[in-house]
Amino acid sequence: MEPALLILTLGTLVFAAHWFAEIFSKKRIPDVLLLMLIGILIGPILKVVDGEKMSHMGNIFGQLTLVILLFESGTELSFKTLADSIKNTVSLTIVNFIVTFIAVGFFGWLILDMNPGISFILGAAMGGSSSAVAIPLVKQISVGEKSKTILILESAFSAILCIVVSLALFESYKVGQLKVGIIFGQVFSSFLLATLIGLLGAIFWSMVLDKVRTINNSIFTTPAFVFIIYGINELLGYSGIISALAFGIGLANMEFIHNRWLKKFFDKKPTLLNPTEKTLFSELVFLMKTFFFVYVGIAIKFDNLNSLLIGLGISFLMLLLRIIVVRIALPSKIENINDKDRAFLSMMIPRGLAAAVLATMISQSQLPGSEGVSNIVFSVIFFTIIITSTLVPFLEKSKRFRSVYIKLISFPSFKKEEENTDISNEDNEKMEEENNDIIINDDDNSHHLLL
Repeated sequence: MEPALLILTLGTLVFAAHWFAEIFSKKRIPDVLLLMLIGILIGPILKVVDGEKMSHMGNIFGQLTLVILLFESGTELSFKTLADSIKNTVSLTIVNFIVTFIAVGFFGWLILDMNPGISFILGAAMGGSSSAVAIPLVKQISVGEKSKTILILESAFSAILCIVVSLALFESYKVGQLKVGIIFGQVFSSFLLATLIGLLGAIFWSMVLDKVRTINNSIFTTPAFVFIIYGINELLGYSGIISALAFGIGLANMEFIHNRWLKKFFDKKPTLLNPTEKTLFSELVFLMKTFFFVYVGIAIKFDNLNSLLIGLGISFLMLLLRIIVVRIALPSKIENINDKDRAFLSMMIPRGLAAAVLATMISQSQLPGSEGVSNIVFSVIFFTIIITSTLVPFLEKSKRFRSVYIKLISFPSFKKEEENTDISNEDNEKMEEENNDIIINDDDNSHHLLL
């Protein structure tokens, strides 16, 4: 692409992204879907951009997007919210991964006649949701704080499960020997040590941030340090994205950490992120999200109808499985999660970067049965994003659809909640009418007194 045309395209995309975000806020038409359609238009349809040539750069850019996205999300989470949500998050993440792993594995093996080893690796690669889709959506809809935290954490945790388990199964398949203990050990160490390094990084950065701010043009140093934390963890074999999330959570709760644990060792108060820095991170997330979804549209391949149909079938299968998973992992007795929130959670099936990278690795391995895996996974990514980004806003906008959907998936407490809501609304209206009558009568009385 010519440099002038590239610059023109980038500028147009930024303006379009702001316009799409405004459309989403007013009409609830998903901005991520519109961005993907732009990518499809300039990629597979018009061939302005070659998706094959962008694949390597796109994977790197996708990782950077995840790092900034999870860090920025972490800066909005308090320890209290985390403590209230972590148990349900772990339950949802594990149940969702196991159910998807088994169902997609058997579907590929028995229905599609795939190699069983490759089929179950494919199931592991699809076992987690995409942070790049789930987090922007959940920030734009009216969902409870606990449910929002669960979705943010689930998207991060499930990505690690997908990557670690898929790679372990991949290596086991190559050598012909499965070692379950090693898989669990890798998952546990990746979570624990990455979290520890992220929190230690947050403590260090909060202690030096006031000094760093004295340097000219230092506002980008915090994102740069996030990348350093991510890179250190990845080089050590731990989870970089979990460390980025932990780093953001640590900075958001640094005052609590200092008062609870560090005060006896350090007299100096930690420096917290200021509003300007938080605004910068939000803008960075917006820009990187914009280019990421355009890239997803560019990377999708439409030259294989069979792969598209298989991807569509797997996507609907995962939607049905997700409803079952939410009912199992988040029963109606859980506090602070109502049936509307459960409905949103049951639609969050988007797959993204982790699945794409793992699928590319499988396809390029030249192992028996690995041909065409990437085409199927990219189709699943495409259709799951469409399903999620279409159903979630529609569920929020249409009360009738929400009522029918919740009854269909049998969340039993919905009817009571709706009745209570209607009763409270009627009571409020009656109170307002009575207050208005009182005001009118008072005005009349005061008028007579004046006369």
